[in-house]
Amino acid sequence: MSWFKRIKQGISTTTSEKKEAPDGLWHKCPKCKKTTTMKDLKVNLYVCDKCNYHNRINSPEYFEIIFDDNNFEELFTNIYPKDFLGFNDLKPYGDRLKDAQKKSGLSDAMRAGVGTVNGYGLVVACMDFNFIGGSMGSVVGEKIARSIDYCIQHKLPLMIISKSGGARMMESAFSLMQMAKTSAKLTQLAAARLPYISLMTDPTTGGVTASYAMLGDINTAEPGALIGFAGPRVIKETIKKDLPEGFQSAEFLLDHGFLDFITDRKELKNKLGSLLQLFKN
Repeated sequence: MSWFKRIKQGISTTTSEKKEAPDGLWHKCPKCKKTTTMKDLKVNLYVCDKCNYHNRINSPEYFEIIFDDNNFEELFTNIYPKDFLGFNDLKPYGDRLKDAQKKSGLSDAMRAGVGTVNGYGLVVACMDFNFIGGSMGSVVGEKIARSIDYCIQHKLPLMIISKSGGARMMESAFSLMQMAKTSAKLTQLAAARLPYISLMTDPTTGGVTASYAMLGDINTAEPGALIGFAGPRVIKETIKKDLPEGFQSAEFLLDHGFLDFITDRKELKNKLGSLLQLFKN
């Protein structure tokens, strides 16, 4: 009869004997909820193998995907942000910068690198969302400007990977000035007859969308990326109407003529190589 009775009550395993899975070992897809190991997710370029959801990644992962053998030279590593205005909200902007730099290991929300893609030279400026939400400050604008100067000097095409919540409010007008600055510099790149490819990833919003993200000779995006100026909630509250299904998704923008095509991350490098070959010819 003891087969059908609990002989001992309670949990007898001590805390020290419990086996916990290490942090960062597993990943649950935000869309389909499939659980997979981080190792398998990385092999699949951080794309869910069940629903093709593109998880957010940053410049180290994009550089590894794009550049041949992950071999590139990082440019303009000596540029750092400055608290011009002595801005203070919940804490001083200077302290916020130090915290972001310590947590992310980055100087600001953008890195630039030069290397080859299938043998063709390319300068890539990539935004990092884990630095104050990928916000566009004076350093982001300056790195884009210097990347364009580098492209003109060395006769290389430019690619910008956008991932941003918009202009950085802590820099106020200094941040907003970057919209005009980067747009003017891209005009110089066009005058030099050098191609500019814009890749929009999730999310690309605010002043970034209103400036360099939408000015590419080729405008492309990752599947499902949120792209727009103001967020859907803000627009809905402003116009007091329900928005179309999928509003501001990459697929919606493609249907309405704002994108040239959508690029799956697993096809990104080969598609870039084909584009660079066509531009070179």
